[in-house]
Amino acid sequence: MVLAGIGAGLAALGAGLGIGKIGASAMEGIARQPEATSKIQSVMIIAAALIEGVALFAVVVALIAK
Repeated sequence: MVLAGIGAGLAALGAGLGIGKIGASAMEGIARQPEATSKIQSVMIIAAALIEGVALFAVVVALIAK
């Protein structure tokens, strides 16, 4: 049970770091090219959703595999 908690925590930590990196890169891109804001935001949202999906899958697998 403890290992499942650690696995779920690592998945959440990885997702948080990944989404933070996406957000930081998007803000830097928008600052450099403000006219591309809508394109950058849409790609950022899709990437964040994919990361969240993988993280949720990892949490479920970690909790089932206990």
